[in-house]
Amino acid sequence: MYDQLFSKGMKDKWDVRVYLDLYSGAGFGRVKGTETRLMGSPLIALNVEFPFDRYIFCEQGPENIDALRLRVKHMAPSADVVFINGSCDDCVDEILRAIPRGSASRRVLSLCLVDPFDFGFRFETLKRLSAAYMDFMVLLAAQMDANRNYEHYIAEGSTKIALALGNKDWRECWEKSNLPRGRFPVFLAEEFARSMTTLGYLPRKVHDMKVVKTYDNNMALYYLALFSKHPRAYEFWKDVMKYGTDQRTFWD
Repeated sequence: MYDQLFSKGMKDKWDVRVYLDLYSGAGFGRVKGTETRLMGSPLIALNVEFPFDRYIFCEQGPENIDALRLRVKHMAPSADVVFINGSCDDCVDEILRAIPRGSASRRVLSLCLVDPFDFGFRFETLKRLSAAYMDFMVLLAAQMDANRNYEHYIAEGSTKIALALGNKDWRECWEKSNLPRGRFPVFLAEEFARSMTTLGYLPRKVHDMKVVKTYDNNMALYYLALFSKHPRAYEFWKDVMKYGTDQRTFWD
């Protein structure tokens, strides 16, 4: 729904609209324990009413990127798509080169989806990508991964959370917060949002994010958060928050 609102709302305001997916996958996902297959984020973005001017799909798995190529060719053969095979953290320069260069007479706006399987993304990657004018939609696996692996991540030897937050002193911030253990996911989500403000993005709180839960036991898995430098994006986001479900099933 946000892809649709973004692509339609920005089509007459920007000369070039770019959709960037950092963890593209194969284009479809199968619901665990069933034969049901659901369309993944790249194909959803290709199917909006007013397609983006360029799509950039980054995927580390060679088999996944090959499958995605075939599905894109079948579904949207005329779309301008750049495929990048590799880790988004290793391919930042290649991704930036694939984004059309903006100028005073050619304004370029990008929407970047960041949806890893765990809390394993790197803030430095987003920082470098933000050199282009870009909104980010980020899936924060604060409950599913970081909360479940709390004891591991809180240990001094673990650097995963520091890399995701862009803050090596996050443990000290957690201790100073005096929040109960159960509020650790909230702390992580808001610390990440605070890091994004250092890049010029507007402040966000947990209540501005979408909670994604499981169908079977209503267990929270993720926060889905939007980050933009312009308040117009959050008007679209409010519409999404009104109508979007907060539940989903696991994929294989």
